[in-house]
Amino acid sequence: MVNQTAPQLRLVDTPRGPLTYTLTRKRVKNLNLRVGAGGEIMVSLPLRCPVKQADDFIREKSGWILDAISRREERQAEPLPPVSGEECVRLLAETLARVYPLAAPLGVAFPVLKLRPLKSQWGNCHWAQGYITLNTALARCPEELRDYVALHELVHFLHHDHGPGFYAQMDALMPDWRRRRKALKRYSGALERE
Repeated sequence: MVNQTAPQLRLVDTPRGPLTYTLTRKRVKNLNLRVGAGGEIMVSLPLRCPVKQADDFIREKSGWILDAISRREERQAEPLPPVSGEECVRLLAETLARVYPLAAPLGVAFPVLKLRPLKSQWGNCHWAQGYITLNTALARCPEELRDYVALHELVHFLHHDHGPGFYAQMDALMPDWRRRRKALKRYSGALERE
């Protein structure tokens, strides 16, 4: 019994222009669509489905596909300068020291700072253990974006989730945090390379 066929390159005219994708027939129940890191489009098609169904699927999802490719390009648009290990430690320790005075009056104890490369996030808070972890890639980002991430993690000592209280506290401590968060998205390609 055939479990998979060789990949086939296909060209489809869509409402947003022609798209080329790689089609692979597999033992799957549903059509699966992926956009790779380089913008390549891949579809897995159940063995018994007609190829036309994959072409129609690409036409239907063309807007989403092109938006996904555009978002990937935007994430990789901002080059980040290299930073040595020593400089990374210095920059992120300075960031925490600079931002901590905003949270100190609210009763947040100065946390232990841990640094590591993280694949999908800029930082995280371990409030019960009293420490935060910052992504080493963050040291390569502009200072105001480092400050945003550090404050975000400090506020989690007060509000453990992303509920209304968390956002109200961020608004009070850093009124332009939404702009900074949006700017940080331009650098998210660094997460994949760290």
